[in-house]
Amino acid sequence: MRIGLDISQVVYEGTGVGRFIEGLVNVICTQKTKHEWVFFFSGFRRKLGKEIRNKISSSGFKLAQLPFPPTLLSYLWNDLHIFPVTRLTGKLDWFISSDWTEPPASCRKATVIHDLSVFKYPETVDTKILKTQKKRLEWVSQESSVIFADSDATLKDAREYLPNTNSQIHRVYPGVTVQKVSPQQIKQMKQKLDLKKNFILTVGKLEPRKNIQRLIEAFEKLNLQNVELVIAGGYGWGKQVQPVKNTRILGFVDEPTLHALYQSCLFFTFPSIWEGFGYPVVEAMQHGTPVATSNTSSLKEIAQDAGLLFDPLNVGDISHCLRLLTTNQKLRAELKRKGLKRGGEFSWNSYYKEMISILENS
Repeated sequence: MRIGLDISQVVYEGTGVGRFIEGLVNVICTQKTKHEWVFFFSGFRRKLGKEIRNKISSSGFKLAQLPFPPTLLSYLWNDLHIFPVTRLTGKLDWFISSDWTEPPASCRKATVIHDLSVFKYPETVDTKILKTQKKRLEWVSQESSVIFADSDATLKDAREYLPNTNSQIHRVYPGVTVQKVSPQQIKQMKQKLDLKKNFILTVGKLEPRKNIQRLIEAFEKLNLQNVELVIAGGYGWGKQVQPVKNTRILGFVDEPTLHALYQSCLFFTFPSIWEGFGYPVVEAMQHGTPVATSNTSSLKEIAQDAGLLFDPLNVGDISHCLRLLTTNQKLRAELKRKGLKRGGEFSWNSYYKEMISILENS
């Protein structure tokens, strides 16, 4: 088969969709395969990184590029739905889209749906993103032969919110890969960020769906003197969160810093209202870090009994779980053991094999 894949979202470093595309490209480029891949990239201000460009080049696969900004491409493909992507990629058997645009194509199409919060919790989604995603999903519903859902929760939502689609919908868990860092790197990170106390870590863009303000309120209730709440993530949209005593907002952090934070925190918490998968939960588990997360959407599905679950809309419940993990070393050790096992179940090789099998048999 000759398969096209839209990798445009890989430039959004630190986001879930950026991590997904990076992981998928990495595994495709390391496989011995009878299939030919064509990677499509469109960007204007954000350029494709040298590392991923070299990886594609050394694998012998083709890279097709279009220097259009995302807003223009969304208008052409989501609104007007003109100019088939296959004019750029050449003849394909399949084209796989992900996240932002749904181009017409003179071949069969598949798409990856990471979550459907645009339908489920529209009030937590920026209006521009809401409009773009709804337009895209209309075309997905009409034209995609196959939909890959990141979790059972997303698969269920796809069946509910895309009821008229004839697409085959398959749940395929993405892989997750973390960077291990040395004790020396952790020491340097703590000195650089002036982290002198034990700390609870949360990761995510500062936007309503990530629910950071409730987490801060829950942390404040504990009145802890020797533990900080560290928030790693840049501003997204909506009201600015209001920090309290012993909270630190780091903004965006690079990958080495992020993984050093995972490895050195007391535990990790992820209070998001809704996630299609929740990469940070698995990343924390793979680092051997105890996890407390929301009992909603894919998060309870991914965490299972390897995470402590709370109601993300109940500040008291979040606070109770934070207190338990702060004070109970035995519980932290148990969640570390279970988390390492659960986190190890999310493999990019498995994702690739499932994806190819579905395309071959559809």
